[in-house]
Amino acid sequence: MSAEATNPATPGPVTPGAQRRRGRARLDLRRLGRAALLGSTTRDRLPDAIGHVAEAHRAHYPDADLEPLRRAYVLAESSHRGQMRKSGEPYITHPLAVTLILAQLGAEITTLTASLLHDTVEDTEVTLDQVRAEFGDDVCYLVDGVTKLEKVDYGAAAEPETFRKMLVATGNDVRVMSIKLADRLHNMRTLGVMRPEKQVRIAKVTRDVLIPLAERLGVQALKTELEDLVFAILHPEEYAEVKAMITANAEAEADSLGDIAGEVRGVLRDAGIAAEVLIRPRHFVSVHRVHRKRGELRASDYGRLLVLVTEDADCYGVLGELHTCFTPVVSEFKDFIAVPKFNLYQSLHTAVARPDGEVAEVLIRTHQMHQVAEAGVVALRHPYASPTEESAEGADDERVDPTRPGWLSRLLDWQRAAPDSDTFWSTLREDLAQDREIAVFRPDGGTLGLPAGASCVDAAYAQYGEDAHACIGARVNGRLATLSTVLRDGDTVQLLMGQDTASGPSRDWLDHARTPAARIAIRRWLSTHPAPAPAPSGQTRKAPVAAPRPEAAEIPRPAANAVVDREGASVRLAGCCTPVPPDAITAFAVRGGAVTVHRVECPSVERMKEVGRAEVGVRWVDTAECRVTLTAESFGRAHLLADLTEAIALEGVAIVSATVEPPTQQRVRHTYTLQLPDAGHLPGLMRAMRAVPGVYDVSRAQHPAAAAH
Repeated sequence: MSAEATNPATPGPVTPGAQRRRGRARLDLRRLGRAALLGSTTRDRLPDAIGHVAEAHRAHYPDADLEPLRRAYVLAESSHRGQMRKSGEPYITHPLAVTLILAQLGAEITTLTASLLHDTVEDTEVTLDQVRAEFGDDVCYLVDGVTKLEKVDYGAAAEPETFRKMLVATGNDVRVMSIKLADRLHNMRTLGVMRPEKQVRIAKVTRDVLIPLAERLGVQALKTELEDLVFAILHPEEYAEVKAMITANAEAEADSLGDIAGEVRGVLRDAGIAAEVLIRPRHFVSVHRVHRKRGELRASDYGRLLVLVTEDADCYGVLGELHTCFTPVVSEFKDFIAVPKFNLYQSLHTAVARPDGEVAEVLIRTHQMHQVAEAGVVALRHPYASPTEESAEGADDERVDPTRPGWLSRLLDWQRAAPDSDTFWSTLREDLAQDREIAVFRPDGGTLGLPAGASCVDAAYAQYGEDAHACIGARVNGRLATLSTVLRDGDTVQLLMGQDTASGPSRDWLDHARTPAARIAIRRWLSTHPAPAPAPSGQTRKAPVAAPRPEAAEIPRPAANAVVDREGASVRLAGCCTPVPPDAITAFAVRGGAVTVHRVECPSVERMKEVGRAEVGVRWVDTAECRVTLTAESFGRAHLLADLTEAIALEGVAIVSATVEPPTQQRVRHTYTLQLPDAGHLPGLMRAMRAVPGVYDVSRAQHPAAAAH
């Protein structure tokens, strides 16, 4: 439905044809309002006032029963009688206009019935019980879903809490949001009667919340008009510039896009492909974006070609013909049929160039795809029909909603955790500002839907909720990765969970969290687990470390009985690889008559051989106390060093020395030289260290090969 001519925010060049169309729309709107007051409401026929709605509805549903629509209009007209809009028109013109918008999009009768009644409970004496008794539970649910909360009860929180209520209702029935979007569109069309400051406030909420919701629900017909109306209010100078450009292009004699459309029709006709080729003008915001991107615009930049066919296969047939007969712009090709967008959108996008340099963007889709592209979830007709209403053989009685995508499920999850209205409102805008969704896979075959730019932190909270506090790392596509790793579409992510339920996220997790669910959960944990106070000035806080046993630190002990084939030689275990029984070992004579024992895989062994050192025969003869160096690889967290040293001590092992390297990308390496009672303790010790939350690997130390002595 066109906006009233009195609305300064209405986009569109003011050509004579446009003026006539607006005049007719204005007359229609006023005629509908007058008919609402004077038209017949007998049970014998449909009231004249909803004739346009009935006509639009029957274009999609030729055999529709319009009796519920008639009864809804009678109730709405009588309950709103005497109420006027700020424009001076009878109030009933608003629900009529909203219902016409939905009817044109292809909404089914339940949605249209609720749309006619959507303001009755909020603004009249009609109650929800009356609506339920007269029209049933579904209509009552939709009307309740779009009914605002009272400011007298909620104060400044009324608007955000109304949206919260509406989104929760949308989670159960997406038709709630369809009605709200159409309601906002008609209000934006007639916003010119409001004070400028109120226009700006409403436009900003529309920009930040309603337009992203329209995009996510795939209702492009509403989204594009809302964008233009908001653009006119919030950026009047840029709007005026774009309007002048569009007007000048419309008045120009040259019609290069029309010429290309004619050529495309000829190509497809010769190929035997039945197709409808239309010129689809860009809306104001789209022209503005292209202008900023490309600078001076050509005539073909003001629109795109839309090719409509019957079958999916014909889409690719059209693509092949266009790429054969024109020069394709390869960088512009996108296949949203094979890989639909998250909002149900399907189409082929390409661009072709003529020899004279004119380039035309082309959209190729079936008629059904076009209906979904324009109307989104509204085009799915009645997704909530029970098996008795639709042929759903084998289905159970539970509603299966094909319109509830991952982003909506995530939104409903995090909104429950939002502690107050302000947090909910700001987080909602932040969430809706993320304009793309990726799919990552779990090892069990499940899928996580996340916004583009999401990290392993987001994946953890999406999969485990608040149990993700214990996450210590991840494997992305089979490789170890830090929690800060940004995920890409199609990645497989395995989350590594610690056993310590008392552990929690660090503050820097917030830097890597994109999803509201993750950010809210992390903030809540941090608020209840404050960080320790900083050490006094001039002092350094030391991490607690379990002390080595005194006898191990003070009294050197033999590492193990090694017997070598060199009489009288002193034997020592190499510090570079600290061999223990039953390691395979070899030995080399060094300066001073000593023999050094190495593990056979030690890097130093090759160096010794390269410089001509002769190997000395060596073997283990018992498993007395031995010394070993272990390296623990871990993700950084508070108290990790204390937990590791405690685990070592509980195994009855003495720490001779310990070093901790500075953290790198949240990873920390700990190196311990340990005195074991016997070599048999080693496997159990390594298992105990690996069990410490945050530790993902424990191995025997491998130091760089030393120069031969």
